[in-house]
Amino acid sequence: MRRRTPGLALLVLFLFPLGGVGIQAIDNPAEPAKFFREFVGLNDDQIREIREGRAVAKILDAPTADQIFVFGSVYIHSTPERYLKFASDIDALRKLPSYLELRKFSAPPELADLARFTLNDEDFKHLKNCKAGHCEVQLPTEAMEEFQRSVDWSAPDAADQANHLAQQMALQALLNYQQGGNTALGTYRDKNHPAVVADTFAALLSRSRALPVYLPELREYLLNYPKAESSGIQSEFYWEKVNFGLKPTLRMVQAIVYQARSPERPAYAVAVKQLYASHYFESALDLTVCVKDDEHPGFYLITLKGSQQAGLTGLKGGIVRKVAVDKTRSSLEKALATIKQKLESEAQ
Repeated sequence: MRRRTPGLALLVLFLFPLGGVGIQAIDNPAEPAKFFREFVGLNDDQIREIREGRAVAKILDAPTADQIFVFGSVYIHSTPERYLKFASDIDALRKLPSYLELRKFSAPPELADLARFTLNDEDFKHLKNCKAGHCEVQLPTEAMEEFQRSVDWSAPDAADQANHLAQQMALQALLNYQQGGNTALGTYRDKNHPAVVADTFAALLSRSRALPVYLPELREYLLNYPKAESSGIQSEFYWEKVNFGLKPTLRMVQAIVYQARSPERPAYAVAVKQLYASHYFESALDLTVCVKDDEHPGFYLITLKGSQQAGLTGLKGGIVRKVAVDKTRSSLEKALATIKQKLESEAQ
């Protein structure tokens, strides 16, 4: 008899929390092919491509226009343990497509960690005129005011002044989060409608009704860090400059590696939680689960990337959304293919 594959049950509920499909999947655990077909909507060709080792990504339905969910999977002839090691290797992640810069923070974080955390020319020009409700860079009102007050925009070294201030702000934001958790992430006021980061993240996470059932410790950690229990969890912080949209974006993230101890739960999960982004993402969470193949020496790497983004509603927003989702889907396929190549080359 085939053993249960709890990782698939988790992903069913994570991707499709509404209706009764999740309960049915737990009572009668789906084969990977059935899961891909019935719950993700892949066709037979796409399922065969995944099993044969090709990365496949698909945009999923979202409850609101400002949310984007992207599914991706690839079959890898390696082990989940090697993937966890890879996911914690900053040098390896730096080589993935779309990454322009990537740096892990020291423990405790230092200003020197942010030496290459710099604004591009376009962002520098926009900051000069930023004000609440109208700014091309995602910032709280107090940060906009600090840029106006502290930077001499007519000075020859104005860009250096702005970058140094941005680095100081980023460091302080991380320190505040490490002390106060989600509530310390602040409120973006670059658009007419303020976005409270803690609220947008909680709304994003609420799509996953599986987390409290299958990964209660991980859900608690994501919502209530730093007060949550952290046994079985490894957590690191890093910043990145990525090009997965219409312009390069600076982000700070928390990378969480979780190993559940119970055999009835998914054995391996990796979550990447966004703490700040200079563009696009009001909040974002990437969840990856490794599902072992009981019949072959390998595993399915299954990923869901969820985000809530500004500017995706209305006529113009609809156009921007299409570009954003297409870029996200293609970037995920490239990243999964790169991960597969890396892990399989190490296994030889």
